[in-house]
Parts: sequence; structure tokens; C-alpha cells
Amino acid sequence: MRILFAAGGTAGHINPALAIADKVREVFPETRILFIGTPEGMESRLVKKAGYDFRGVEMSGFRRDISPSAMVRNVRAAYCYLISAKSAVRKIIREFKPDLAIGTGGYVTGTVLGQAAAMGIKTITHESNSYPGMATKMLSTKADKVLLATEDAKKHLKDSSRCIVTGNPLRTNIPLEERKAARERLGLPEGFTVLSFGGSLGANKITESVAELIAWEQKTGGINHIHSYGGGNRDIFMDALKSANVREDKKRLMFKEYIDNMYTCMCAADLIISRAGAMTITELTEIGRPSILVPYPNATENHQYYNALSLVNANAAILIEDKDLTRARLVDEISRLYSDRARLSLMEENAKKSAKSNAADKILAEIVDLVGEEALRKS
Repeated sequence: MRILFAAGGTAGHINPALAIADKVREVFPETRILFIGTPEGMESRLVKKAGYDFRGVEMSGFRRDISPSAMVRNVRAAYCYLISAKSAVRKIIREFKPDLAIGTGGYVTGTVLGQAAAMGIKTITHESNSYPGMATKMLSTKADKVLLATEDAKKHLKDSSRCIVTGNPLRTNIPLEERKAARERLGLPEGFTVLSFGGSLGANKITESVAELIAWEQKTGGINHIHSYGGGNRDIFMDALKSANVREDKKRLMFKEYIDNMYTCMCAADLIISRAGAMTITELTEIGRPSILVPYPNATENHQYYNALSLVNANAAILIEDKDLTRARLVDEISRLYSDRARLSLMEENAKKSAKSNAADKILAEIVDLVGEEALRKS
């Protein structure tokens, strides 16, 4: 069996593809797997690091503004899409001879799956966000199966007849720990624990608001706080702490540029403050933690807002739009949750109920249903 994967742009598109590939290889080790992406994109690094074959094809997405630089980029993108990328993808498909093509998002997905379908190859597309991207919308009437992370995503597709809700696959099972054990592993004392982060680049507005929150926590007493300020934001965060009169407390405060043991930190937390990327939402539900979500306002088609809304509608999270996030608002929301443990417990339970566990297994079942188990066992 030969499977061609297309994924690119962000880790939120690439990691689900790697999780599906891992599951296929685990159960059907004879399967040959090839990834297509852009040579300079994140996918090139992540796919090669994971040990999978990778072929790069020059492609670029379209910009929606009308600036001169956007127009130049869009002309280049159109040329790539209509001529060079199509030709390169078709050449790779003819050489690799895949039995199935799977796409998990990014503009590379539309090109690869579109060409694969036109060449008579079975196709599956997976959407990790609650608001489908352009590739999913385009492929929803062409792909043999359209796999979705949430039921909400169906509302935004004209044709949902091919749609199956599977959830988002995680590369490895989340190592769940008891809250107390996770805190001990981190060297934190017992007490209400808050985790906050804004992604690998941080989020200045979150970071500045968190500084004021930590000042309130110190006045309240007995609260732990773990915060990732992201690359290049250390000085911004330290200045914000100084302005908020936060005193040093190595016992209860942990500040990091990046969190490399995120699952342990999430397990240790009673409440999590973050952006609303698709994989973050998946992890919040898998671990089962209430959250305050501040969607990244510049995400394509505002998809993080819809991701957050899926947990808000389940009464598992509070949504604060970036434009509405102030230091006072964040402190107010946290203080009310801290004082109302019954509500916090209900949110936690609802987060757990929202989890779609074993997504990789469900996706593998859909692959087997489409191509047949015998085909998967052929090398």
C-alpha cells in the first residue's frame, strides 16, 4: 500500500498528518508513505525529523489584501497553482503511484488532493479546526471522505454528505498524570494552579495581562502560576511584572520562554489561559481542563474564534476576544472562577466530555473502509 500525504503551513496542519501516518505504520508496517509540502515550510523540517520521505514542491498561498506586494505574491501563487505546482505534483504522483492521498490542511492540500482525485486516486481530507479552511471547502465535494475534528465544522460546508467526525489525532497518547503528581514533578507546592501561554512566539497582550493577574494571585495567596512568554518576549514580560509590583517567588512561580513539558504543566493546572489553536483545543479536552481562550485575531477566516466557541458552547471555556482582553477583565474572570469552585468543576467535567479520544484509530478505520484491509497489507 502506498499513501501520499499533503500538509503544510502550520504545526496544526502537519502534526495531524504525522499522527495518522504513525498510526498507519504502527498497524500496517508494510505501507509506504510519502509527504508533499513546500521546500522551505515547517513541514519539510517536521516530516524529515519524524523519519518520513518528503518531496518539496514550490507553492504559496494567496493574500487577501490589495497592496502591491500582495498582488505580486498572488500572481506568483496563481502561476504555481495553475502551472508549475500542478505539473510537479502530477509527476510525483505518477512516480510514487499512491493508492490513497490524504490531506490535513494548508494550500498544499488543495493542490495535491485535487490532482490526485483528477487522476483517479482515492482521497481523504481532514479538517482540524471548527471553521473549515479553504482547502476543506474546496475538497468537500470532491474527496471520497471528509474527516472533521468537530460537529460544528459541518455547519460551514455546503455539502456534508461525505463528512465524518473523528476528532483531531495526537501523535502520541497524552501521558495523563494526577494533578498532585504533576505538581510534584514540577516542584510546585499544593494550591490552585494557573497555566498560561500564547504560542511559540508568545502573545504580548496575554503576557501583559497575565502580569497583573499574578499580582492579584500574590495578594490572594496560595496560588501557583506557570507562564510561557514566548520567543523574544522576556523583557516585555519582566517589565510588565515590575509594573504590576510582582515580587519574586521561586516556590510558586515558573516563567519560561518555551514549555517543553507541556502535558505535565497542563495536568498540574486547575485553569489554563491560551490561544485557541486546533491542537490546543484537542489537548484541553483530552486532559480535561477548563480554560480562558483568547483567539488569535489574525488567524485565517478567524478560525480560532470558532475553535474556542466549540468549548464555550459546551460550557467548558470562557472566550475573551483579543480586542476585549484587558488586565482588569482577565483578573475579574479568574477571580470569579477561583471563588466559584462548583462552576470550575463543571467546566472541567464538560471539557472531559468534549474529548474525542482515539481519533487516530477512528481515522485508520475510515482509511480501511475506503481502501480495504488487504490493500493496506500489500507492500
